Amino acid sequence: MLPKIPEEGMEALKAALEKGNLIEAAAKAKEALERVDKITLKIAVTGEAGSGISSFVNAIRGIKDTDDGAAAIGVIETTANPTSYPHPRYPDVIVCDLPGINTPKFEPDKYFKQVKFSDYDFFIIISSPRVTRHNIHLAQEIQKQGKKFYFVRSKVDVDLTNEKGRYDEKGILKRSSAPVNRPRQYRERAILDTIREKCIKDLEEAKVASSRVFLVSKWDLGKYDFPTLQETLVAELPSLKRRTLLRSLTKMIKETLEKKKEQLQTEIWLKSLLSCGVAAVPLPGLSTVCDVAMLVTSLKGFCSDFGLDENSLTTLARQTNKPIAELKAVIKSPLSEEITKDLVMKLLTKCAAGAIKYSTYFFNFVPVVGSVVSAAVPLPTTKIMLQNFLDDVAADALRVLEVAMEGDVSK
Repeated sequence: MLPKIPEEGMEALKAALEKGNLIEAAAKAKEALERVDKITLKIAVTGEAGSGISSFVNAIRGIKDTDDGAAAIGVIETTANPTSYPHPRYPDVIVCDLPGINTPKFEPDKYFKQVKFSDYDFFIIISSPRVTRHNIHLAQEIQKQGKKFYFVRSKVDVDLTNEKGRYDEKGILKRSSAPVNRPRQYRERAILDTIREKCIKDLEEAKVASSRVFLVSKWDLGKYDFPTLQETLVAELPSLKRRTLLRSLTKMIKETLEKKKEQLQTEIWLKSLLSCGVAAVPLPGLSTVCDVAMLVTSLKGFCSDFGLDENSLTTLARQTNKPIAELKAVIKSPLSEEITKDLVMKLLTKCAAGAIKYSTYFFNFVPVVGSVVSAAVPLPTTKIMLQNFLDDVAADALRVLEVAMEGDVSK
């Protein structure tokens, strides 16, 4: 099966290969990779003051409210103007904390012009404890602008805690709460469904076209509907924007891991071309010419994208109350910090034999002449090495996720 190649620059790339100009083909591959790396995604998070907007902005960026660079939070309105917060590791993902729509300074009739709605790719409307007329007005205005929005009901963990107080330790409704219209037995799922259905009903009555509602926790975005929200965002974004979002997602779920791998696979062929055609040097004892430094960067990028680096694992261990040693125990591939030029050369040497067989597919890809002929083995060698490493880190990330989720029935 031939490797997938993104559409961007495909014709120019094929033309360069047909002319046998590997250096030009590599330059086109570099342009395509740089283009997708510069795709900016701007996410607006808004709603009423006090609903948890700033905490959501921090959580979706993978940081805590107390971390450096976090959006300010408080019991009173703390965001007076639209404030942009780049993702700490992927600065092309910008999460914008918009002022609450019920604050004195930002009245609804002025709000829409002042926050410059056209600047954002999509909106997340935060609401708690109920849908208000301001939420509905905001949703209706976003609809008029032709923008997508996603309605998030926050702090449902607080609702569940308050509701559980009406039941005894065996989950039976206390007598003092008996006159209230509640089930005799405490059932978390039923409470969440009631919250969601009430929000949907309010939106539908207001004729809001998109009435999907996602329930999230105040403290842990891995719980309740956040994984579903994450999947929805990924599915509904255009392809290049989807790649940008996928790379930045820090709260992993199995489906996200699979989509990340699928997206990164489309870039392997371009990375192989770039490695073999730009600043390439022969490897001692190996009939392969490639840019080892670029490959080191690529492998480190794979690790970072799948959370296989010290910082990501430390954060995950803290969030899941798991010893970091327990997470590392299931990792078979090198962490980002362990990747060196020597390691890359060892991996290339290991893949060189298989690349000779694969070179047949390289010639079937497009009629090649000139300098491209000399790349018949180096290109497949690099491609196989990158693919194998991607497969390994994706498998490791899944194992880490499974360990992190052990014992948490809410995820």
